[in-house]
Amino acid sequence: MTDSIKVVCTSCDVVNKLPSDKLTAGGRCGQCKKKLFAGKYVTLKASNAQRHFEQNDLPVVVDCWAGWCGPCRSFAPTFDQAIKKLEPKARFAKLDTEHEQRLAARFNIRSIPTLLVMKNGKELARQAGVMNLSQFEQWLKPYIS
Repeated sequence: MTDSIKVVCTSCDVVNKLPSDKLTAGGRCGQCKKKLFAGKYVTLKASNAQRHFEQNDLPVVVDCWAGWCGPCRSFAPTFDQAIKKLEPKARFAKLDTEHEQRLAARFNIRSIPTLLVMKNGKELARQAGVMNLSQFEQWLKPYIS
């Protein structure tokens, strides 16, 4: 029997189960029918963050940012490149610290950009500042199989 893996949809936040050996094939959400791995991040809000952090069997890589932050804007293309390169080994998310201040405070975000790796509701890693793609991949390596 094949093990299954839980993946939360980036479009509708529904938890989906996929056979783990079919993860690289992608799949579609059982509810909204959109691709589960479409090379895009999920926008975290107070209403969906807990589900993504606790219900995904994949690590969730979070970019904590704000629109007024120059370094955040300069890191955004690197984050997008990482998504295209590393999905489906991880789920990628963005947390706008300006619009979701309570959520940012919950994670004690003091500077931006800050990157988090979450799995099973726990923070595995944190890194503040901008990285190039190579540095970012190297930093993620211990958490993404």
